[in-house]
Amino acid sequence: MGFATHLGPWLLGTVKNTTGTTVGTIRNMGATVVSQSAPLVYSTLTGNAFVLPAGAQVTQVTIVTTTVFSAATTILLSIGGTAFTTTGTITSVGGVNLTANATTPGGWLNVGSTDAQVTYTMAGTSLSTGEATVFIMYVVRNSDGAANPTASAA
Repeated sequence: MGFATHLGPWLLGTVKNTTGTTVGTIRNMGATVVSQSAPLVYSTLTGNAFVLPAGAQVTQVTIVTTTVFSAATTILLSIGGTAFTTTGTITSVGGVNLTANATTPGGWLNVGSTDAQVTYTMAGTSLSTGEATVFIMYVVRNSDGAANPTASAA
């Protein structure tokens, strides 16, 4: 199997343009959700995870710890240089879904008008083991944050 690359956003549905007021004649297209992931290893306490496309709307952030860290560890994620979300203290193997920081919920709704670098910082004392993976699921949208065209196309 190979990989295919597409420049989004991808809209899926059966009614492209609203032509009436009843179900079946009202636009029902929605944008697809995609994801990126990056490994986090105890020996690299800060780094670049990946880049989200301009206008992306984050739907979920998950950290899955596969090897327990040798000391209690927290992971802070930033998007475009702004603290975005953080884990509680990680003390065991498993997954945790993260939520938006109270001061930056808008970063979840639109990462901005340019591509945004996702970086991480791990805080733990004298780490000698530990591995996790960060997953960010998001909707690819236009750089202005629009998920639907402003005018119907033929």
